[in-house]
Amino acid sequence: MKIINRVHFVFLTLFLTTLVFAEEPVLVKEFVGQIVYVQGKVLQLAEAVPQSAYEWRPEEGVRSVSEVYLHFAFANYLTVTVTGGTVPKETGFEMDFSKAHAWDTQTTDKTVIMEKVSASFETLKERVGMLTEEDLNREVEVFGMTMTIRNFMITMIAHTHEHLGQSIAYARTNHVTPPWSKSGE
Repeated sequence: MKIINRVHFVFLTLFLTTLVFAEEPVLVKEFVGQIVYVQGKVLQLAEAVPQSAYEWRPEEGVRSVSEVYLHFAFANYLTVTVTGGTVPKETGFEMDFSKAHAWDTQTTDKTVIMEKVSASFETLKERVGMLTEEDLNREVEVFGMTMTIRNFMITMIAHTHEHLGQSIAYARTNHVTPPWSKSGE
């Protein structure tokens, strides 16, 4: 009788251990949470900014409003690609830094930009949600450096927040109050 109980205990322990290790890594949960937050703010802001301001830039040689929004999509697809995912062909995205400017300047149409940005965030969340602890520890070459996917993701969430701040400053300069500021958030 004790042998059967021990066998059951071992199998139960192995089963529970498998469940624990099969869980989504903490960094993945937290990254997706940050992406959901930024996505909400970016899309609210993109909607609030009038089409007439999409070509505004603070000075020559600096990204315009539309270019910053499209840059979110480029960075999202870059993250998908670097982490081993695939970007849908119909997006037109190519993992080529020399084409980043062409990507960012492809259109100034607010509706098209919002669709592209929204789709990129959805693709990013889907891809990142598949990452395992093993994936996070894998090293990749990006930005001329070797880093783990974990480190790359931390870098990219900082990058995303940086451009959210830039978008807020651009909106306010164009006399657009971020919608969440109007409601007291």
